[in-house]
Amino acid sequence: MTKTLAGMYAALMTGLTDTGDFDPSRQKALTEYVLRQGLTGLYVGGSSGESGLLNAEELLEQQQVVATVAEADGARLIAHVGMPSLRDSIRLARNAEKLGYHGLSALPPHSYPFSDEEVEDYYRDLAAATDLPLIVYEVPVRTGRPIALPVLQRILDLPNVAGIKFTSTDLFKFSMLRRSRPKATYFFGFDEIYLAGGALGADGGIGTTYNLLGRLYVALDRAIAARDLSRAQELQDVSQVFVEALLETGVLPGMKAAFRAIGVECGPTRAPMTPRMKDADAHMRAVLERPEIKAWLA
Repeated sequence: MTKTLAGMYAALMTGLTDTGDFDPSRQKALTEYVLRQGLTGLYVGGSSGESGLLNAEELLEQQQVVATVAEADGARLIAHVGMPSLRDSIRLARNAEKLGYHGLSALPPHSYPFSDEEVEDYYRDLAAATDLPLIVYEVPVRTGRPIALPVLQRILDLPNVAGIKFTSTDLFKFSMLRRSRPKATYFFGFDEIYLAGGALGADGGIGTTYNLLGRLYVALDRAIAARDLSRAQELQDVSQVFVEALLETGVLPGMKAAFRAIGVECGPTRAPMTPRMKDADAHMRAVLERPEIKAWLA
């Protein structure tokens, strides 16, 4: 049985002008490139899209641009709407519903040290704001705190909550959650170890490097489903080579440098995010010339 929204999604990046403003034309070109890779769909407005550095108006415009580009493609669209303010989150959620998005997702509130009850209430109110299925999010590296297993279980039991994007290396917790709530949809969010999540029963993945290497991750997911461990390990190794290179530049600055190297200009990352090395573009050009990476470019 196919679960709600299951599949492989690029955590879509954001096109900016050279001066750091949202750029609809660059967003369009970037989206068109990503859609050519055979993924299930796009996860729009998340951390990979620099959403923490964008305002609500820019995210609303991005939702519109992506919906327009994706309309003829048939790709499924999940709108990330997790903002510091619940009001803004609901506004983004309702706009996505109006535009025909297929699902929603949201970081837990993390601007302050919210209680478990406040986190649960946030997801309850957001899930009730539209008819779209909601994918909640466990990502301690971003929020600074893991959500306890019993709290995640209660959140997954909320009406209209369809599943979770799990971006944590606590694979035992992932397994316990999946076994206790088997009807939910489980996305694994660490690109470089997707094989681990897939082997433990993930229903799909959502990742940054899928923007550029989406075909590789589709093949990796298929290898896992076919129980071809040797092939899956081979593909995961290629993914890890690429991610290692990104860690030297900074992930998003490196991804944007990589896109420039293939002729898709999506601008710089928004300040204060900057590359960790002065020659990031040259570094990423060299990485993309490696045969095992080049073979997977769309």
